[in-house]
Amino acid sequence: MSSRAGALRAALLERPWHVLTAGFVIGLAAGPRAPLAMALAALALCGLTAPPGWTLAALALLFGGAGLADARLAVLDRPPPPAAFGHAATSTATLLETPREEAHGGLRAAIELDRRRVLLRWRGAAPALVTGDVVVVRGALARPSPRDAWLASRHIHAILRADDVAATGARRGGVAGLIDAVRRRALVALGHDLPPAQAGLLRGMVLGDDATLPPATRQELRRAGLGHLVAASGANIALLAALAMGIGAALGTPLRSRLLLVLGLIALYVPLAGGGASIRRAGVMGGAAVAATLASRPAARWHALLLAAAVTLALDPASLTDPGWQLSFAAVVAIALLAAPIRDALRARRIPWALAEAIAVTAAATIGTAPVSAARFGTLSLISLPANIIVAPVVAPITWIGMLAALAAQVAEPLAWPFVWLAAAPVAFVTWAGHVAAGLPGAAVSAPAVLVGLVTCAIAAAVRWPAARRAGRPLALAGCLAALVAGAARLAAGPQPGITATSAGMAFLDIGQGDATLLFDHGRTILVDTGPPDGPVLRRLHDLGVRRLDALLVTHAQADHDGAGGAILRALPVGALLDGRDGVREPAGAALDSAGDAHLQRLIPRAGSIVRAGALSLHVLSPGPGGTAPGEDPNVRAVVAVGQVGGVRILLTSDAESDVLAPLHPPPVDVLKVSHHGSADPGLGDLLSELRPRLAVIEVGAHNTYGHPTPATLATLDAAAVPVLRTDRDGTVVVTVDGGTLRVHRHA
Repeated sequence: MSSRAGALRAALLERPWHVLTAGFVIGLAAGPRAPLAMALAALALCGLTAPPGWTLAALALLFGGAGLADARLAVLDRPPPPAAFGHAATSTATLLETPREEAHGGLRAAIELDRRRVLLRWRGAAPALVTGDVVVVRGALARPSPRDAWLASRHIHAILRADDVAATGARRGGVAGLIDAVRRRALVALGHDLPPAQAGLLRGMVLGDDATLPPATRQELRRAGLGHLVAASGANIALLAALAMGIGAALGTPLRSRLLLVLGLIALYVPLAGGGASIRRAGVMGGAAVAATLASRPAARWHALLLAAAVTLALDPASLTDPGWQLSFAAVVAIALLAAPIRDALRARRIPWALAEAIAVTAAATIGTAPVSAARFGTLSLISLPANIIVAPVVAPITWIGMLAALAAQVAEPLAWPFVWLAAAPVAFVTWAGHVAAGLPGAAVSAPAVLVGLVTCAIAAAVRWPAARRAGRPLALAGCLAALVAGAARLAAGPQPGITATSAGMAFLDIGQGDATLLFDHGRTILVDTGPPDGPVLRRLHDLGVRRLDALLVTHAQADHDGAGGAILRALPVGALLDGRDGVREPAGAALDSAGDAHLQRLIPRAGSIVRAGALSLHVLSPGPGGTAPGEDPNVRAVVAVGQVGGVRILLTSDAESDVLAPLHPPPVDVLKVSHHGSADPGLGDLLSELRPRLAVIEVGAHNTYGHPTPATLATLDAAAVPVLRTDRDGTVVVTVDGGTLRVHRHA
């Protein structure tokens, strides 16, 4: 043991700058969070570094990093004063990012308000806005809910729920304003004459701005393991440098001038691409490599990585908890350790060099990021490796062509159009590949982070050290057998308990903040609403054994009700679409207009309509003739229906509350789907007296930002002695009907 410790100490002494930088990084990372880790790091530095001067320098950097991190967090974390919360006001703010559509409907964007970072959320129509625009907002500040814990890493400690957002026409100035102008011209050009999905993907691949990417497409790319394509990172820096060096060489520019040009382009590109954690890391590493070349010194890969960690954490110590930072560093470390052995093994099997390199880099990055993905997102893409290999040949051409388009747009927008036209076909191929891969069974699975971490560590050890590979063969065989047994057991189990080919009832699907209710009776099915665009409705239906729908009813045009409609029509055979959007169109529901086959019936549900599928029936109570007026709340004219399932009634209320329901005089029912995710409803008590339900179910997302279900609604249901189930706590709720008896099955 002493000889090994001595060898480790000697190796570290040969790289003093690595030790010093590592001490600084540990101080930045652990100082504000883990005093014990700081103490252990100090002891390790005292034991491993020599002579005394280096030890003192390392300790100084360790504690200096901790002090700097505390100071930076004190500057960056500035929540509004307590008196600012809960009071409606009209304010002027600057957008710090392009607004994006949220999964449950509405838009969000980080803004600067009174020199503090705040998250702006609003619903309804909004002007076309981009980063740097100055807006007037009217609304009240609220504290983030537990579900919004991710905002802390962005130094956002307040949410402004706005009733109105208006563009002023003004934009921020200074250097940031100049960069905004360059980005704005590029974004406009990159979206020229392209469908929304392709325009959003091209903007994401070139500038890391995926705000305009439709939520359904974003979710498909994530499930396919292609989500990294729209996050600016090291690949963008490498491709930018290669493009600049290639053009410079073609023009006969001297090497030193080309390297200086690359340094300048990196310095411009990092803020242009949003300045996120992953692109900052890539910028520092790329800049270090170029600087080392200029100084005629070989670039030290590990020292460059430590330097990137030091710079990014010094700028923002909270980057350590940012998923983008974690994924970026995990991918780089894994590529550095594993890509070469994988490539060499493939080359030994006579795989062409280019293909072997692409497979090796993709496989290494997949192995490195798998534990982070499982820990942060709870899912793992099983299709990631083949999907990335399939699109790999077009990624570089798309990025290069897009960069040339962005450059040409700075002179005149029409000059960029030919480049955008050239990029259209490969971009369409990537969106198609993402859509197909995401639709494959098991494309993304839920996986415990600890198990994923153990498996990836075993794989990495086997790749890196052949001895470990030989020793691990019995374990690998046992793991494969266990996986096969588990998969066979899952297939044999079939649908979850509660729904079979001969059962009748209803299922309230756990799809987050939104509605999706399935009625089923002896194999016939009607789905009422679909939940948000990136929700797991298809996975929930698959788990319940649903392979087709007799009818799909969309109650109104809001993303948390119609957002996944297009995905359902593409993935499942559907007999009829009952379109209750009342003439209103929102981006999330646009796919409903084009999806589905030629035989799909498209009907408009109106009061008095009756929909039947076998023994299932829906009696539509609302809305009546007419349409939703511009600016009117779609909830007021949402479809309200009474379902008949196995001899019991269910009132499907959508988001229509008692002011809409009471005039309809619905009949007594056995089950009530509580309106609007359990929002405050003063007339609910009187309505319950009329309905007399035996059971109430609230379809609501865990830790949602709206406070649903409200304490008042829960108290009203309790006072009426109505048992309540909630999808945020109980998961998917399946209620089967047997001779009038309701049997509840929870699938949390």
